[in-house]
Amino acid sequence: MIFSITFAIRASNNMLITTVPLIAKYYFHFSVFLVGLVSSITSIFSFLSSIFINSKLSVTSRNKMMKISSILYAITFPLFYLVNPLLVWLFTAIAGFSMGIIFPNIITFAGSIGDQRSKERMISLYTTSLSLSLIVGPGIESLILSRFSLTQAFLFFSAFSLLVPIVSFQINFDNERSGNKSKNLVTKNILKSPAFLTSLFNNMMYDIPFGMIETFGGIYAISLFHASYSLSTLLFTLYFLTSFISRGLFTFRPANNILRIIFLNVGITIIGLFLASIAYNIYMYIFSLLILGIPHGLTYPSSLILLSRNFKDEGERSIANSYFSGILIGLAGVIPIIMGYSVEEIGLRYSFSMLAIVSIILFFLMLREYKKIKISIKEN
Repeated sequence: MIFSITFAIRASNNMLITTVPLIAKYYFHFSVFLVGLVSSITSIFSFLSSIFINSKLSVTSRNKMMKISSILYAITFPLFYLVNPLLVWLFTAIAGFSMGIIFPNIITFAGSIGDQRSKERMISLYTTSLSLSLIVGPGIESLILSRFSLTQAFLFFSAFSLLVPIVSFQINFDNERSGNKSKNLVTKNILKSPAFLTSLFNNMMYDIPFGMIETFGGIYAISLFHASYSLSTLLFTLYFLTSFISRGLFTFRPANNILRIIFLNVGITIIGLFLASIAYNIYMYIFSLLILGIPHGLTYPSSLILLSRNFKDEGERSIANSYFSGILIGLAGVIPIIMGYSVEEIGLRYSFSMLAIVSIILFFLMLREYKKIKISIKEN
């Protein structure tokens, strides 16, 4: 269930996120500003529903909301075939709202199965499915677009969106045990807790460089090494391939010592960013992306496992996952804007170098919070 619903929601979600800007630009002739704005609508509404709605829900309400959001997503997705300059805003908002409910609840469900080792395997399986969908989904869409239009592609990918509610009706959450504390008090304690901040800083340590790679990785290859559009797209497949392999290994052999994984991630990230910034040919750049795919694969599951180990209570873990997902979604909408300004001011190469410094700063912030918490590095 975890693998199926994660693959379906991420494959269709990624297709929506990458295709809507093309429709806005080439079908509706939106300005660059409006293309960027409509692209950010999904992240904005995902942020709002995850932070302000899902985090406040009781376990009973969360079960219902998960199913309602899944149905809403499945109904909205094929309607993009009928999209126009006005409806595109409405449909992307509804899809984003639904995803803000669905994603954190999948994480919570994955982290509630079996003993601690089983939970960590399920979390790793969730992230592995994310990576696989990012390899397979674009390949499928590429084949579809060779014969059909951008809007018609949504009809094909509706098979994935339909699978989401089918699986969601098989998912139920256990009764949460949050004692007599109010939701507001629990939320406040979670957001200030070193356990939550450790996971957040750990993920931001790579999430910010990932935003740069996702937005400007292809442009870097085309501008500096005169790569074709086809090759620049293929580079992302190679990048996500090493990410998928890393997460697959994490699934079959969960790490007892998370701190060791974190040290490995930051080291590989700095090396990869440095190689990308000094790459003098396309082969060196490809090698840097293959290296950077490794921390992309390991950072997210290690962050989720930190949350799982430190928030044992079902209700608290759900709130933590909602805020964690919401903040990351919010960052996803902001990072491309910041990186665009950086590239404009200091260029592509120096922007990659600057990100290595940002990763180091976030690493020390994460380490400071990590030292404040007493977590079991090894399973009991």
